Amino acid sequence: MTKRTSAKYKIDRRMGENIWGRPKSPVNKREYGPGQHGQRRKNKLSDFGTQLRAKQKLKGYYGDLTEKQFRKIYGEAERVKGDTGEMLIGMLERRLDAVVYRAKFVPTIFAARQFVNHGHVTVNGLRVNIASYRVKEGDIIEVRQKSKQMALILEAVALTERDVPDYLEVDHSKLTAKFVRTPGLSDVPYPVQMEPNLVVEYYAKN
Repeated sequence: MTKRTSAKYKIDRRMGENIWGRPKSPVNKREYGPGQHGQRRKNKLSDFGTQLRAKQKLKGYYGDLTEKQFRKIYGEAERVKGDTGEMLIGMLERRLDAVVYRAKFVPTIFAARQFVNHGHVTVNGLRVNIASYRVKEGDIIEVRQKSKQMALILEAVALTERDVPDYLEVDHSKLTAKFVRTPGLSDVPYPVQMEPNLVVEYYAKN
């Protein structure tokens, strides 16, 4: 098991939820945290604890972003006119690694980041190898020609555990995706409940 995969399962267990909806998640078997004291963590959370957990869950879902990365995205969302929680979700979903994951070009968000970093993706015909690159409405994301036969992609396309959301137009025969529009919270197919409003409350107080 790779370090990344191990970390992914640890996040699930720490949250006590199968946050990616994966059939192999350890939470499907035991709903308690990792470590020898994991089973004792059933105390009622304080408001701060609830807000922190919401932040950690959202941050973990997008590939366990660093606090610095996540705080920066939140800061940008806060400066845009409108609901900060909705803006935050929209910005996270516009990350290139998130789009590659949503389009089912790869099986996990962790694989999506690596896939982009290794230069397998183009945006509007130009190679982009920055996972945090923010796509715009109308952008065409495509797997590079020499990468299209990778086993990773064939595995992902065959997955039945998740569907492509309607804010993307995906052609799996050509391995292209068009980013149609920026989604709101209700548009995003999270397997578990995400609460960006609690993330906003967390940063408002800290």
